[in-house]
Amino acid sequence: MADAPILIDPKLCKGCGKCVKGCGFGALKMVDAPGANKAGKVAEVDASACKACGACVKGCPFKAISEVRQQVYGTADIDSYKDIWVFAEQNHGEIAEVAYELLTKGLELKAQRGAGAKLCAVLLGHGIAKAMEDSLVAAGADVVYKVDDPSLADYEANVYVDAVSQLIAKHRPEVILAGATAVGRAFFARVAVKVRTGLTADCTMLKVEETKNKDTGALQMLLHQTRPAFGGNIMATIMTPNHRPQMATVRPKVFRKGEPDPKRKGTVLLEALKLIAPQTKLVKTVRDAGSVDIAAHDVLVAGGRGLKKEENFKLLFRLAELLGGEVACSRACVDAGWCPVSRQVGQTGKTVAPKLYLCFGISGAIQHLEGIRGADTVVAVNSDPHAPIFGVADLGIVGDLFEILPALIKELEK
Repeated sequence: MADAPILIDPKLCKGCGKCVKGCGFGALKMVDAPGANKAGKVAEVDASACKACGACVKGCPFKAISEVRQQVYGTADIDSYKDIWVFAEQNHGEIAEVAYELLTKGLELKAQRGAGAKLCAVLLGHGIAKAMEDSLVAAGADVVYKVDDPSLADYEANVYVDAVSQLIAKHRPEVILAGATAVGRAFFARVAVKVRTGLTADCTMLKVEETKNKDTGALQMLLHQTRPAFGGNIMATIMTPNHRPQMATVRPKVFRKGEPDPKRKGTVLLEALKLIAPQTKLVKTVRDAGSVDIAAHDVLVAGGRGLKKEENFKLLFRLAELLGGEVACSRACVDAGWCPVSRQVGQTGKTVAPKLYLCFGISGAIQHLEGIRGADTVVAVNSDPHAPIFGVADLGIVGDLFEILPALIKELEK
């Protein structure tokens, strides 16, 4: 069929049927074609079922099947897009830690990219203090694009989307990164849609590497954006070869924050933009009394399904108090109603990087392990010697947590 991803030449097809047997999607079949060949049959493709995997193209012994190369519609003047940007999220004059983490990673990406690429920070707000600009330069930014406007005093998605989209259209960054925070997740995808490019969410690895464009055959320096897929069972690496900018979000604590250099020099550019009016008005901000930022603590004491009931978390809170830490949990505890979601660690919770992570009764599902891979030291207590948590623990204790936990608390209380 003309609109299919492959083209079958009936003059070359011998009706052997090898392509039909080799197609994993059932997209090929043999149809009658009297006189076309000795078999009197030729292959035919179902365009709606064909996934363009190319297996039949390689498997046809008679070269009767070829791939249809369609014109690629991507970003115009793609080579004019330069530099690596980091969205420096701020709230009430305080820049989010993830922005500094991304600037540290941005320095690596800048070195990999080469060719005079600059590392830039995008800072939105109103009444922006010079100390905020200086902190971004000290963290690695060569340029800080600052938009200081009354409509940016409080976060409003529509205004943020408008501001960042205008900056992208004006300065054409090649890569732009943002933290996968409540703010980053809320507006960054809308920016990608507006500038007509792709976005990879919750990346755990990033690198820039010379890569062959499968559509054009040209070699490009592309951002390899790696993230967990299928519940964390595989890692998918995603690229954006034909559109710019290449956009990705990263969870807090996935990358380490580097040491700032107060002597580093950078340029601050004040951008005067004509922004749309906010469509919503912030009337009042009320902080959730039960919310806690577990990612900010150096010591975490975490519990899992092995604690059996909510009341047993009192032991964890006591241990955390003695160690000067905070209590965290696995998803099973949140699902059971024992803990609020703000304490959840893992792929669907928070990514943490404490100096010490003590976990009791957590088996170590891959989704949970993904959330603690930045921890310096992991100590695990579990009654199952084959629990996956022991595969990442620096110290593993096989035993009954209801014996070990009270004994540990008793010793620390002394």
